[in-house]
Amino acid sequence: MGILDSIQQLAGQAGAAAQGDQAKIAGGFIEALAAHPEGIAGVLNSLKANGMADHVGAWATGQAQTATPEQIEQGLGSTGLIEKTAESAGVSSSVVTSALAIVLPMVIQHFATKGQSEGQSEETGSLSGLAQQVLGKLF
Repeated sequence: MGILDSIQQLAGQAGAAAQGDQAKIAGGFIEALAAHPEGIAGVLNSLKANGMADHVGAWATGQAQTATPEQIEQGLGSTGLIEKTAESAGVSSSVVTSALAIVLPMVIQHFATKGQSEGQSEETGSLSGLAQQVLGKLF
């Protein structure tokens, strides 16, 4: 199952109203990530530096290690991505951290399997394509 199928399935399980929020959050996060100066590499570095190195390693290898919204806040709090995603999606930061606890492992696994986890030059194009695919599948 691919990342887009997984996100769509999770959104579908949460019901029609939540599906819109999941799609907005996933799209908002990918947009914020594409605009972030350090891209996915910066996110990985922030997570690792803030006590989530084991999680990142597990996600990159496809293991389903869970994260709590509090861990996501701790890992990404200094990057500004949570706030930018919340603003873009029109939801609170707490809603974003809850959704990212589900979505972020899939995003990291997607980029790790595509060879993008080290911030290669194709990253921005790949993020833009992923954002379009996520939004197209979920809306």
